[in-house]
Amino acid sequence: MSRIGKKFINIPETIETSINGSDIKIQGPKGELIYTLPKCIEITEHNSIIKLLKNDNTKKTQALYGLSRTIVNNMVIGVSNGFSKQLEIHGVGYRCQMEDKNLILNVGYSHPVVIKPENNISIKVENNNFITITGINKELVGQTAAKIRSIRPPEPYKGKGIRYYKEIIKRKVGKAGK
Repeated sequence: MSRIGKKFINIPETIETSINGSDIKIQGPKGELIYTLPKCIEITEHNSIIKLLKNDNTKKTQALYGLSRTIVNNMVIGVSNGFSKQLEIHGVGYRCQMEDKNLILNVGYSHPVVIKPENNISIKVENNNFITITGINKELVGQTAAKIRSIRPPEPYKGKGIRYYKEIIKRKVGKAGK
């Protein structure tokens, strides 16, 4: 059984929180995030510490208890530090570039693939084959990175494709020639 929900969330001085029923709003130097807690979870704030409490003791409540605590903690980290994911492109002729705010990928298809980021997400390209995705919402950053990776996931024979930075790809042996 996970005990993540019982942990306190410490609020740094640069962050403001406001709790209105089951809604929590967190503002910081990078932006603001809002989250609505499930009805079976209560939230309290006292002396810059946030604590979550369960209303009942069912399996679903226990699962939502830990999840809600982690989401609120990620909100605090996001508005103070932010989150980032890095992707790298491997393959001959594979490259990427930015045009306005859109990411353009040339990864072996007959056409370039254009990706428009969400409102709170910023994408940067370095050396035509490194992509950095940053934002304050951990879920959106991870989802955007996964969406970009799914355009051309790394293949197991040559390792060509888009992969997370320092991701290890299990390689397969090709056909043996006679």
